[in-house]
Amino acid sequence: MSENNSAQRVRLNKLIADSGLASRRHADRMIEEGQVTVNGKRVYELGVKVDPSEDRILINGKPLRKPLTQKLYLVINKPKGVLTTMEDPHGRPTIADYLEGVPARVFPVGRLDWDSEGMLLLTNDGDFANKVMHPKAEVTKTYLVKLDGQPQPHHIEKLKKGVSIIGGKVSARHIERIKKSGEKKSEKYEWYKIVITEGKNRQIRQMFAKVGFDVLKLQRVAIGRLRLGALKPGELVYLNDVAIERVFLADDPDEVKTKRTYKGRATKSFKKTAKPASRIRVKKSKES
Repeated sequence: MSENNSAQRVRLNKLIADSGLASRRHADRMIEEGQVTVNGKRVYELGVKVDPSEDRILINGKPLRKPLTQKLYLVINKPKGVLTTMEDPHGRPTIADYLEGVPARVFPVGRLDWDSEGMLLLTNDGDFANKVMHPKAEVTKTYLVKLDGQPQPHHIEKLKKGVSIIGGKVSARHIERIKKSGEKKSEKYEWYKIVITEGKNRQIRQMFAKVGFDVLKLQRVAIGRLRLGALKPGELVYLNDVAIERVFLADDPDEVKTKRTYKGRATKSFKKTAKPASRIRVKKSKES
């Protein structure tokens, strides 16, 4: 690493994130796994600084792109059976298959499992991604869940108080039974809406397994107060500034209920919705 022009030196993980290749957290993992070389030397140390104008940085043997000046923020309705990654060595469908026409390289913020569907943020802004995923931000994620049975009140209370899963103790910030439109009432299964702030691997499935239920279907419908709405599977939408801000507003149904007027209508602050800048639908190519 160049020792000159110290004022121009930046952290390696930030430079990678600013290039639109990955979030800072993912960049740290890439460094730890030895995927990054600086001037021909493999780097494993986190926090190392580099000079973008002098140092030659390669990611898996490929030159790192220059930082992008235009920041992009998108939402995709991830279909079931698609990996939340940009490439897969086994040739399985990935999010990248749906990004044709996006003018710059973007990466997913967080993840959704192969067999889950719904809202997924995409960006080339590493700082934004890091803010969304940082535990201190407590960004809410809202899911609709179809269960293979009918939980009792004590099951729900246990989820609210917290259960221990692989990765630590987690809890439901809010949970309620719902009636899914178009679904006939059944004694074999029920639908629930659940709001969480953590982001552990397969967290929702593990939580319900802890109280004795399998998840048959899982759909993320909101991040913060940014809603999935009528976005169809595989569709993308570009976000404007107002929509981006809604990501950091907690989706707390109990709070909304307490702020209703005496007429039973929500106050203006809760009726306001953010319209996305534009919407595009991208079909996966037959070759993918």
